[in-house]
Amino acid sequence: MISTLLVANRGEIACRIFRTCRALGIATVAVYADADADALHVREADTAVRLPGAAPADTYLRGDLVVRAALAAGADAVHPGYGFLSENAGFARAVQDAGLRWVGPPVKAIEMMASKTRAKELMAAAEVPLLSPVDPAKATADDLPLLLKAAAGGGGRGMRVVRELGALPGEVAAATAEAANAFGDGEVFAEPYVERGRHVEVQIMADEHGTVWALGTRDCSLQRRHQKVIEEAPAPGLDKALRTRLHDAATAAARAVGYRGAGTVEFLVTADGRPYFLEMNTRLQVEHPVTEAVFGLDLVALQLSVAEGEPLPAPTPPDPHGHAVEARLYAEDPAHDWQPRTGPLHTLDVPDEPGLRLDTGYTGGDTIGVHYDPMLAKVIAHAPTRTQAVRLLARALERTRIHGPVTNRDLLVRSLRHPDFTGARLDTGFYDRHLDALTATPDGATDRNLAALTATPDGATDRNLAALAAAAADATRHRTTGTPWKPHTGVNPPRPPAADTPATGSRFGAWRNIPSQPQTRRYRSEPDGTEHEIAYRTTRSGAIEAPGARILTVTPDHVTVETDDGVTHRFRLAAHHDRVYVDGATGSYTFTALPRFTEPTHRTDPGSLLAPMPGTVVRLADGLVAGAAVEAGQPLIWLEAMKMEHRILAPASGTLTALHAAPGLQVEVGALLAVVQEEPTP
Repeated sequence: MISTLLVANRGEIACRIFRTCRALGIATVAVYADADADALHVREADTAVRLPGAAPADTYLRGDLVVRAALAAGADAVHPGYGFLSENAGFARAVQDAGLRWVGPPVKAIEMMASKTRAKELMAAAEVPLLSPVDPAKATADDLPLLLKAAAGGGGRGMRVVRELGALPGEVAAATAEAANAFGDGEVFAEPYVERGRHVEVQIMADEHGTVWALGTRDCSLQRRHQKVIEEAPAPGLDKALRTRLHDAATAAARAVGYRGAGTVEFLVTADGRPYFLEMNTRLQVEHPVTEAVFGLDLVALQLSVAEGEPLPAPTPPDPHGHAVEARLYAEDPAHDWQPRTGPLHTLDVPDEPGLRLDTGYTGGDTIGVHYDPMLAKVIAHAPTRTQAVRLLARALERTRIHGPVTNRDLLVRSLRHPDFTGARLDTGFYDRHLDALTATPDGATDRNLAALTATPDGATDRNLAALAAAAADATRHRTTGTPWKPHTGVNPPRPPAADTPATGSRFGAWRNIPSQPQTRRYRSEPDGTEHEIAYRTTRSGAIEAPGARILTVTPDHVTVETDDGVTHRFRLAAHHDRVYVDGATGSYTFTALPRFTEPTHRTDPGSLLAPMPGTVVRLADGLVAGAAVEAGQPLIWLEAMKMEHRILAPASGTLTALHAAPGLQVEVGALLAVVQEEPTP
């Protein structure tokens, strides 16, 4: 039996595995990089072992250090989680050679499925349906569009969609470089790209006694950059014949490699219902909770049991019940090329309601760093029907309080409520078609005052009301000690205290608003940059009023607003430095307080290319040197941050007058990478 388990991973998946270990009475060991010294998975483990360094290549990807840590901590088994070394056959072999139990599939199965090209050969022999490969060197226009994929690895790294034959050589070179950088193997292959295909997968669980379970289907079609965002089980809209075919193909794939433990067989399903094998993930998947919810299982507990040599509880899996949907909450800005965000996470508060589950590696007070994946948490909803599960998850995310870096929370809520999603019209092009609409600022939110509040669309109204709440709380915060404020109803109302200088300060320290006159405060809405100039006044009775609304109660952290139509809106507020976070019943908003008088700011030269985030320069465009001619929109610099690669594009056609970036250079956000001098207009 396993008595002490080391999890060779970090964050959410390490915490999730520890949860099962605690329930089973198994002691836990964490490993951590220096950047994770105070991370949640370290705090939750019984024992923790430091891996000196910060970058994954020096820590979580060092199998020798992880094995040494397991032996030093007295562990007798190792669970790899997902990502990092989870599908590394050499690491699995090293664990076993050290006399430790490996909680994963046989080394041979990992080796056979490690290369996607080799895996496809094995699946063809097992009569699993496949897309025919295309030799990029011999491709013609009739083969387009093509999908380039890295043979060794996943997570969208090295993937490219090619729609023009002339672009194929350059995209092959780019995919090869990215694959080599990410996986140490630059092999890429090409296959037909299926337009509007669905990503459907089957969860497999197998023991060493010959039993293989096919645990239903999952739909993972909503993806950004070929990485999953929303997943659900069972995959909606599949007829019985197609489900049976998928289950049979997944079972055949598992038996073909002598599989044991948890794994996932992924398929691409065409619009007319034809399935094609994509790959087999020889590990636990990020989205495994939706399968657990529907089947009432603990897949990690089954992994541990199978690793101990136990058979699965029955020849066939239990019957499924209901529907489950999972959303991945990322610290990223979908409206700006999905750029990851870092910094202090002041608050992460997800509602605790029946049917909801939270898997996370963070709590309020933690810091989101630059070295790892930007996923903050997974929120899972389970209900009797798909409609109920989707509604429950959307509302839970809407009520979630997140104070800190920009996240994709609003995108998730809007995605779950989009007609294509609620109608189960799913395919991998969902965000290609709908991203602009899903990230658009509500109409009317650019209004710089609160006039005609009830005449603007709901989204804009809510945000304007939230800005008014921020202004009222800000004023109260600087003139009271937090005592709840209410309008005075006496005959001789006291004079309201004077409004103080705003939190952001001003060069005019002695200047202040006169309470009997209209007051103004300025905010910038994050992350879209919309400015709000909030105008309000304090009446003789001490009430705060604005066009279309009035404040009923106010403290620094709670504000109640009533609009002229009699509707009451309640907001919770929290201020951190110059930012205020406003959480309402139908949404959350972040504002940066602006000074009344704008200070001159340092401006960079026109055409400056600045690093949008901290990261590492991984490569430059071929022949890129100072003095080179560039075209508008041309990729010039590739920056890697938080397991994602980002392209820095030329802002205009012209000449590169300065180049400060070089492969391997680590840069901070805002660092000057290059300067492009625009060609003069003829």
